[in-house]
Order: sequence, then structure tokens, then C-alpha cells
Amino acid sequence: MKIRRLKLGGFKSFVESAELRIEPGLTGIVGPNGCGKSNLLEAIRWVMGEASPKSLRGGGMEDVIFAGTATRPARDFAEVSLLVERDAEGDLAGESEVTRRIERGAGSAYRIDGRDVRQKDVSLLFADAATGAHSPALVSQGRIGSVIAAKPVERRMMLEEAAGISGLHARRKDAEQKLRAAEANITRLDELLGDQEARANVLRRQARAAERYRSLTERIRAAEARLLFARWHEAQAAATQANDEAEAARGSVERLQQAMIAAQALQEQAAAVLVERREAAVEKRDAGRTIAHALATARAQRDTVVRRLAELERLVNAIAAETAREKALKADAGGAIEALEEERRQIEERLADAESIAARIAGELTAAEAASREAEASLAGLLARDAAMRAERRVAEAALDAARAQASRFADESSRLAAQVDALGDGSEIRLAIETARSNGETASAALAEAERALVAAEQGRAAAAAARDEEESRLASARAAWSAATAERDALARALAHGSGGAALASLKAEPGYERALAAALGDDIEAPLGTDGARRWEGSAATPGDPGLAPGLEPLLDHVEAPAALHRRLAQVGVAGRDDGQMLSVGQRLVTRDGVMRRWDGFVSVGGGAAAAERLLRANRLAEIDRH
Repeated sequence: MKIRRLKLGGFKSFVESAELRIEPGLTGIVGPNGCGKSNLLEAIRWVMGEASPKSLRGGGMEDVIFAGTATRPARDFAEVSLLVERDAEGDLAGESEVTRRIERGAGSAYRIDGRDVRQKDVSLLFADAATGAHSPALVSQGRIGSVIAAKPVERRMMLEEAAGISGLHARRKDAEQKLRAAEANITRLDELLGDQEARANVLRRQARAAERYRSLTERIRAAEARLLFARWHEAQAAATQANDEAEAARGSVERLQQAMIAAQALQEQAAAVLVERREAAVEKRDAGRTIAHALATARAQRDTVVRRLAELERLVNAIAAETAREKALKADAGGAIEALEEERRQIEERLADAESIAARIAGELTAAEAASREAEASLAGLLARDAAMRAERRVAEAALDAARAQASRFADESSRLAAQVDALGDGSEIRLAIETARSNGETASAALAEAERALVAAEQGRAAAAAARDEEESRLASARAAWSAATAERDALARALAHGSGGAALASLKAEPGYERALAAALGDDIEAPLGTDGARRWEGSAATPGDPGLAPGLEPLLDHVEAPAALHRRLAQVGVAGRDDGQMLSVGQRLVTRDGVMRRWDGFVSVGGGAAAAERLLRANRLAEIDRH
């Protein structure tokens, strides 16, 4: 990525719009202290997504807006645009303009080529290009000392940015944040499921309590019905017994009246006989005493009957008073029962305390029943017969009304059916419609079965396609990551190889993979000498002669594993390569090297790890060639 143009407006000391073009070559800004040179670097960092005001030498992000002077008013916004050029291949190549604008009280806004984007998108754009607001390539005041004294972690960040993988780290951090958010959501979902399960358990307990209350209510109603039936049965039996006793008392009264009438008749007859037979009193004295005794007995019985009648009258009056009192008690009991019914309806609304409320209802109902039982026991005996007659009459009237209503409904239904029969005709149209509907239903059922089979097949195909898509997306992501890493690595290798080679022989050398260190150790410092120039150190080349010695058995010429210019052929032909140095014999001018970089000369000189920089460059060249091949 290359920066082509920087435009500023209202940013720090740049109150007017200013444009800085960066042309090919070296572009520099020269000026005295305090003229705003550092503001240009801070503007570049700010438009790249810098979020720390302290890094911009400010207490808040709005401090980057021009604050005004004695002759100029303060600005309400600041805007910086950066025109960059990307050298990547494909859709990523070309120019892009990144703009950041900040307004007082409104925050920052980012745009790429006129499109509104997020800060993360801008940071990823520069991170993919191995740069950004915190890139070590942006060197500000005091930055050189911090780079020199950097910690291993900070050095690692600089190396990762140089390798072009900082964008991958940014994306990995974003993915990790999303994964942590997903894990937090899953934890919250588990908590919600636990709360819902607890609430479901509470509702189940409440449902069981309500069911138990409903069962107890049904049992209470059944018990009340049985109790009322038993009371009615007892009242009916008491009424029957009272009627029997009244009939028996009535018969006794009639017999006593007949006996009194007979006694009166006997008294009259006795008086007549006494008048007629007064002369025979002496003779009939015994008979008179007997009759007198019988008369006294009859009088006593009459007095008993009179007292019984008076007692019966008092009983009737007492029964009437008792009836009135029992009616009042019944009215009071009815009011109490209505109050209890109202309280029961209120109790039904409180399901949580079903058992305690049912117990209290049972106690109050028992007390009410005990209070009303006495009133109903006396009242039922007097009103049972009247109630029974009235009930029979009401039942008969209700049955009559029901019969009349049913007869009316039967008549209306008959008329309606007759009208429907007339409207239906002979039923041929209905039968035809039924046959058509049955045929359509069979066709629809077959179509539905076929559609269900097609739906199952489509669902299976969709699942397979989704699985294949996920797999291909995973492969594509892996391939893109590998391609991005390889591209970044290739760019880094190309940049590294493009510097420091000059016209040295090293630029023309290429070793087979695994022989890079051997070649660097064999040539040593001579590898930096140029080819065919007039310098103090150079390679001019020398042709091989028949007298050149051959390599010892077990040694391979290094020239067979190296692509080198002709000027180096004779030198490389006298260098033997072995897996390790076992003291093989070397002729004058010959050298032995191992693949791990150990060199022994014919005169006994040994070098370990020589030409490390050259070996690293050869390794990079081979790696770059490998990346280009793939």
C-alpha cells in the first residue's frame, strides 16, 4: 500500500483545507518548531482509526478540531482524507480514499470511497496491508528509542506486521469476541431456561393445588347434597310420625266425646230413674252408689278430656309461635347461607391457600349447619307436607311447560325439516357434489402425499447442500487465509530480496532446497563480490584445466546442486558436499561443506555457520519461488 495524497480541513492547526501530495521518490516537510509537522503524522494515524486521544496529544478526541485563535473562530468539525494505492492482485488492487470526519458532540464517522463504514472496517483495510495507526512504520518523536528498547512482545508485533498477518490477528480477535459473546448468550439462555423450569415447577404445584381444591370442592358439594337429602328424609319421617300421632289423638278425642255423650245420656237416664224411683232409694242405694261412682268416673274423664283439649289448644298456639320463630331462624339461616356462599366464591379465587381455607369453610359450615339444623328440624316437620305439595305442583307445572315447549320445538323442527326436504329435491345434485368432492379429496390426498415426499426429498437435499456449502465455505475461508498469508509472505520476501543485492554474485545464485547453507558456507564472504566489474573485489571467472584434482570418493560437487554463473563454475566444482565431515581427503584448493553449513578447507581451516545472511537470502529466494509455483 502506498499513500498518494493527504487532505486536511479543520484538523488541529490546519484551519483551512490543505492538500499534501506524495509523489514518487522522497517527499519531506521542512519547517520550524511548532509549524505543524507532527500534526501531519497524527492526521495519518487519526484517519487510520486511532481511538486514543492521548496518542494524539489531546485530552479528548474533540481536541483535534481547530480550537480557534484571537483572530479566527473555532471550527465545529475536522475532516481528514487519505488516498491510498494498493498493489494487490484482483479486486483489492487500485486506489481507495479513506475519510474520517468528527463533529463536536456527534463523534466520528468513517467513509471508504464515499461509503459509510465502521472503524473496524478501516482498521482491517490497513491491517491487511500490514500497516495501521500503531504501525512501527509511522515513526514519531521518541519512537526510535522505543523501538530500540522494545520488549519481545512488541518486537513480535512488529515482525507480524512486517509479515502481513496483523489483519489475521485483528480478524481472530473479532472472531474471539463474537465467540465470547455467543458463550455469554448461551450462558444467559441456560439461566433463562432454568428460570422458566422453576416457574414451570411452581405452576405445576399450583395446578396440583387447584386440582386438589377442585376435588375437595366436589366432595364438599356431594357431602352437602347427601346431608340435605338425609335431613329431608328425616324431616319427612318426622312429619309422617307427627301426622300419625295427630290422627291417634284425634281418634282418642272422638272416643272421649262419644263416651261423654254416653255419660250425659246415662246421667239423664239416671236422673229420670232417680226421680221415678226415689221411693225405692233404699232398695236401690247400692245401685245408686255404683252409678254415682260411674258418674264420678265419667266426670273425671270429662275433666281430663277438657284439660287435654285446652292443652292441645296451647300446643297449637305454641306450635304457631314456634313456626313463626323457626321461619325467622330460617330467614337468618338463609342470610347466613348466602353470606357463606359469597365467602365461598371469594375463597375459590384464592387457590394458594386451598387446604386451610377449605378447613375454615368446613368449620364455619359445620357451625352454620349446627345453627340451622335446630331451626330446620322444627320447621321441616311443620312445612314438609306443604313444601312437598308445592314441590309436586311446581314439578308438574315445570313438566307441563317443558312438554309444551318441546311440542313447540317439535312443530318448528318439523316445519324446518319439511322446508329443507322441499328445498333438497330428489338429492341427485347432492350425490353428484359428494362424488365430485370425494374424487377431488382423493386427488388432493395423492397430491399431498407426493408433495410431502417431494418436501422430504427437498429437505434432505437442502440439508446436504447446506452441509456441502458449510464445508465449502470452511474450505474457502481456509484457502483465503492461506492465500492471504502466502501473499503477505511473498510480498515480504520480495521486498526483502529487492534490497541489498546490488550486483553481487549472490543475486545470480540459486541453490536446490536444502543446499542453501552449504552454498553460503562454501563461498563465505566472496559471495558478496560482484561479477565482471572493475571493483577491488570481483569475480572474473576461470576456465577448468585437465590438471584440476578430482573430489574424494563419497563427495558430490556442489556445482551439481547450484545454478550459478560461469564465473563461479570452477570454484564450485572444487567444493564437495557430504552429509557430515568424516575427515575425507581434500586436494589443494578443494573444500568440503555439509548441508547444515560446516565448511573445511584443504589447508585445515574450518568455519561453522559462515555466511548466515547469504544463506537466509537463498532460503528466502527458494521460498519465494515455491510460493510462485503454487
